[in-house]
Amino acid sequence: MIFENTKCECGHQNPVGTVLCESCGKPLENTESSEPLEMRYDGAARRSQKANPSLLDKVWNFFSSVKIAVYLIFFTLLASSLGTIFPQESTFLNMDPSTFYKAEYGTLGEIYYKLGLSHTYESWWFILLLFMIGTSLVICSLDRVLPLYKALSKQQIRKHLSFINRQRAGLIQTMPFSEEDGEAQEWVNKLGKQLRKQRFRVHTEGAALLAEKNRFSRWGPYILHIGLIIFLLAVVMRSIPGWHMDKHMGFLEGVPVKIPDTSYYLKNEQFTVDYYKPEEMSEEFREKNRSVAKLYETQAVLYRCTDRCDDDDPVLEEVHRQKIEVNKPLDYKGLLAYQFDFQETPTILSMDPKVRNLKTGEAFGPIHLNMNNPAQSYDAGPYHLELKGYFKDFGMDDKGQPITQSNSPNAPAFIFQVTGPDLPAQGSVFMYFPRQIDQQNFRQDAINGELAKTLAISVDSMDDVQIAAYTSYLNIRMDRAMPFIWVGSAIGMIGLVMTFYWQHRRIWLRLDGRELSLGAHTNKNWYGLRREIATSLTKIGMPIEQKALDKGGTNG
Repeated sequence: MIFENTKCECGHQNPVGTVLCESCGKPLENTESSEPLEMRYDGAARRSQKANPSLLDKVWNFFSSVKIAVYLIFFTLLASSLGTIFPQESTFLNMDPSTFYKAEYGTLGEIYYKLGLSHTYESWWFILLLFMIGTSLVICSLDRVLPLYKALSKQQIRKHLSFINRQRAGLIQTMPFSEEDGEAQEWVNKLGKQLRKQRFRVHTEGAALLAEKNRFSRWGPYILHIGLIIFLLAVVMRSIPGWHMDKHMGFLEGVPVKIPDTSYYLKNEQFTVDYYKPEEMSEEFREKNRSVAKLYETQAVLYRCTDRCDDDDPVLEEVHRQKIEVNKPLDYKGLLAYQFDFQETPTILSMDPKVRNLKTGEAFGPIHLNMNNPAQSYDAGPYHLELKGYFKDFGMDDKGQPITQSNSPNAPAFIFQVTGPDLPAQGSVFMYFPRQIDQQNFRQDAINGELAKTLAISVDSMDDVQIAAYTSYLNIRMDRAMPFIWVGSAIGMIGLVMTFYWQHRRIWLRLDGRELSLGAHTNKNWYGLRREIATSLTKIGMPIEQKALDKGGTNG
């Protein structure tokens, strides 16, 4: 193993890879050069510059590269742009994406869907890109900020002559007094006083001086990185269930509907719509004989599930009640429900039919049938009905087997095991369709056979039927990550202001005998720093042209 000697002539032992001595600033590389020094990180050693890197170091070097960060940002911006070509799946309600994009946008739409771009922002590869950008920001920051902080916190007042003379702005001057004279110390103190008036922090050591201001601006890029990291973490956190939601859902009147990934249920207690009168509409709409809604609103009730949340009959506690109108959403602890559409969909919610003996004409009951959560057994006089099957939206599959086509009671069907007078001891199977049109379409009497001649289930009037007339369509939104996004954005903006509004300015000065050496550095606005130095020197009796300070200029 070869050991590299990085000890400076001032006695300070520097880490391997250090370009400028952390103590006196003497260049440890290219010592014969007269070019201005690279002061980006004050010559501090960084882990990404480590010789003979291990596997972990190679991973560190990969993510610490600014070039890699630029590539990652470019690909992420490109992916974000592709995700806006066609609407994302999450913006639609009740559509099959496998057929929608081809039907709506043709071959390009089909390719768009098959490439997975229809759900770009929820895809694993997009989240991976965001994660890699965040990792790059963290490693880039740590690779630079720690060595920079170490270098700036160990600054020596009396810098090496080669360090001072190789600054971009500087001055070499022969003075009328010597370093050992009291006049020299007095002159340095006068200069320090003038620099303090310009908000410099001044430190002196004999006939040497260090003046510095706005050091905090050097941390601006890293504060910006912190803000971006928080921002990206918040965006990734949106993929956590319950942290972000933007769904379009339908709410039938009178039926609590569970909001996915939450413990909340929302019920459309009543929907009302007010239409324009014919005399209030334009001639165009009157000619088309179209009805135009003037105002529609949902009387919404929000519940929180307290028990049996995974059952069909959860225990619900009312937490909020509000009227929802267009642009006036329900708002409860970050959960928003926007009114965006409605549909007239007469649907049976419950009914109270009676069991009838067709031979005697007697009617027994009524029994209460809930279309969303029916009971398992019913008693109506001498009859006992045991629920054996229930289909909310009755249909038949390709094999002729009964199925439920949806979770809405569009065509409800009940299968009962009925016991009672004139029936076998083990009971008989009776199939009942609450809607008369379904009884005809699915031939209820033919299904029940001989039992249909002796038994019937029916209502006396429509007063025994509870009907939901409308379905209210709401846009449910929740974004618990948004406060973190705002915090990250605010921190990032602070970092930007610190970086671009202020500049880190430093002035080094030393007297060697009668020779004065002055060097200065700033990361931006050289002309401002040059003006401050010239102004301070002029006020203590050393008039000098600003241009004479350029790159080690001399004067007299």
